[in-house]
Amino acid sequence: MSTVSAAATPGTVLADAVFPARRVLARDTALVIGGAVLTGLAAQISVPVPGSPVPVTGQTFAALLVGTSLGARRGFLSLALYTLVGMAGVPWFAEGSSGAAMPSFGYVLGMLLAATVVGALARRGGDRGVLRTAGTMAVGSAVTYAVGVPYLALATHISLGEAVAAGLTPFLIGDALKAALAMGALPAAWKLLGRRG
Repeated sequence: MSTVSAAATPGTVLADAVFPARRVLARDTALVIGGAVLTGLAAQISVPVPGSPVPVTGQTFAALLVGTSLGARRGFLSLALYTLVGMAGVPWFAEGSSGAAMPSFGYVLGMLLAATVVGALARRGGDRGVLRTAGTMAVGSAVTYAVGVPYLALATHISLGEAVAAGLTPFLIGDALKAALAMGALPAAWKLLGRRG
């Protein structure tokens, strides 16, 4: 299957178009491991936020890119691998941390769910145009916060309002910038694949 026909096929995600399947298991295993490693590396891009136990990281952006690029199943598996290996002690969560005891662990769980959701949206073309990509990234961010903020409130024994102030509000501008990057990168990648084929 050529890149053009793969890109035009409904239900195709970016990874399927870039890496057509010959050895599906080997390809999918490499993609899942690669997505977990990318997320772990991106988590090391970390900036502390005054008054919040949650830093700004590249981890959320990577998790959403992994989900949209790999699709729901591989995105889930990739973030599940990232989560389990981090829980087992590999220091590749934000700021080189590991384990499940940190207050920001809910965001890791939220990213696991978000990668699955944005992967399903990508299979329906949610990464093919600028506005669709913006919507897909917004949904993924909302899913991450829907899990991360309540977990933060429970883990730090603060009210939900305080958790929103500490774990959501300071990150909205950064999320808008990450969405803008994705809005440019993902549709451009699809256009490039169409030209290459």
